[in-house]
Amino acid sequence: MNNRNDRFKLDFMPIGQDIKRGREAKDVTREQLSEIIGYAPRHIQAIENEGQTPSVDLLFQLAEMFDVSLDRHIFKDRDTVRSSIRRRVDTLLDGLADKDLVIVEAVIKGIHQAGEMPEE
Repeated sequence: MNNRNDRFKLDFMPIGQDIKRGREAKDVTREQLSEIIGYAPRHIQAIENEGQTPSVDLLFQLAEMFDVSLDRHIFKDRDTVRSSIRRRVDTLLDGLADKDLVIVEAVIKGIHQAGEMPEE
């Protein structure tokens, strides 16, 4: 393969693992997902555990269903620009429920209004 194209080759294993974590977090079995999306449980298992490349339609469907951010896999270089503090905070925020995020949002807005933090 041409070296130019190698840098655009995606490793689907981490994407599959993110899909698996998202599916498990929502307590959906492969069999249940199979019924919903119309693919065999074995195909889902291959995507999650073997890095099999899904169709673009299926990839987007699974990413949306299980809140998987594809940006961090596709635009890897952009993640290196973020500070380690930003990545740690993002990880913490990812673990919060929506009701908790509302509180965090209100605190940040309060800090902005008080002039203690510059707007981005």
